[in-house]
Amino acid sequence: MNLEIGLTQDEFTNTQFAPIAVLMALYQQNNRLKPLENVQVEMRTRDFSPVEKLIQVLISILAGCQTLFEFTMKMKGENPLAHSLGWGRFADQSTLSRTLDELTLKQIEQLRGSGIEIWRSQSQIMQRDWRKYLWLDFDLTGLPCGPLAEASQKGYFEEKKPADAN
Repeated sequence: MNLEIGLTQDEFTNTQFAPIAVLMALYQQNNRLKPLENVQVEMRTRDFSPVEKLIQVLISILAGCQTLFEFTMKMKGENPLAHSLGWGRFADQSTLSRTLDELTLKQIEQLRGSGIEIWRSQSQIMQRDWRKYLWLDFDLTGLPCGPLAEASQKGYFEEKKPADAN
């Protein structure tokens, strides 16, 4: 799959969520979200399957929505992103909420297992050879920084004198 990203003036292809489009295209190409099909949600499918609704919940998280209520407002004009994923539009937040409300404890456990399966395939920590040492550097010596450094604060360094104290 060749994915092309660029800036255009065409309103039908522009999206502010291009990184999500790229990530989801990669996930689709490598079948990363296939474990979500293990979640057996028995509900009516009108416009979206239960798996597609779960993927849209994931997209809401990736888009920075703290609640599903924000999803409809954030994704209202994002049809290009929906089209890139094979949908004509995104589901309403009420549809996604109803899907999550329908989940039983068994289905939540299936969802948890699917999530673990997805992150394990992506995790670098799972690929580490734990038979070797892991070196951690606990260098707690202070470093001087300027007043424009992000989150810098005036502090005290033991046994260090300010340069202008001479």
